[in-house]
Amino acid sequence: MKNLYNLIFKSICILLIIMLFTFCTNTSKLEKNNSDKMTENDKNALGALGQIGSDWENLSDGKSFNGWHIFKKNGINDSWIIEDGAFVYVGGTDGNSTGNDLISDKKFTSYVLSVDWKVSKGANSGIFYGINENSDFGQPYFTAPEIQVVDNNNSVGSSKEYAGSLYDLVPAKEGLINSVGKWNNYIIEINHYTNQAIVNINGTEALSYPLSGNEWNKMIKNSKFRDWSEFGKHKTGNIGLQDHGGKVSYKNIKIKEIK
Repeated sequence: MKNLYNLIFKSICILLIIMLFTFCTNTSKLEKNNSDKMTENDKNALGALGQIGSDWENLSDGKSFNGWHIFKKNGINDSWIIEDGAFVYVGGTDGNSTGNDLISDKKFTSYVLSVDWKVSKGANSGIFYGINENSDFGQPYFTAPEIQVVDNNNSVGSSKEYAGSLYDLVPAKEGLINSVGKWNNYIIEINHYTNQAIVNINGTEALSYPLSGNEWNKMIKNSKFRDWSEFGKHKTGNIGLQDHGGKVSYKNIKIKEIK
């Protein structure tokens, strides 16, 4: 009888060990699968600085312009279309070469923004942050700093105008941009808690800079913005996509607010 009890006890122990091993293996596989489902954009953004909220907010559904409008106008005009799931600037019939910047309805303060973009030959555009649409100015760039989106080979005058650069203020590292007609990704962190902005281009950090303070003021003093009274002064503002000539496309626009 004693041997029978020992045999039963050993069998139960072996069964428990097998169950524990199976549980651990399945858990490991599940974690790996969940990790694999996370996009490279998610991984890069989660690696950025700051305490980031739990979920991305999608700012472009690929089917409509819901959540966007033309700067200081109601709705969208024919200068922008939806093409293959992307917002595409094609130039409108209103005769304006500028003045059709696409602006988010919502305002944001501290966040991580992920955007995919591509340009045609010679195209010039940019991503604005901190737009004050209530100002007296007729263009977003009078209040909002701009991360350059541009054809580096045909529309650039100086290193501070290269794609990924903070326009006229901080140059981005070169050699990170894909050729004309191919998609690129920016992950832009605007973090007023740390007073720092970070721009990643295609998974590589390209530049960082302060959002305010003495160093920022010195940069402004040595730029074209020195006499612009509201430039870069608004912590909370709209995000914008610039029209500045040439076909440019934006898709997969999403944001994580930093709490």
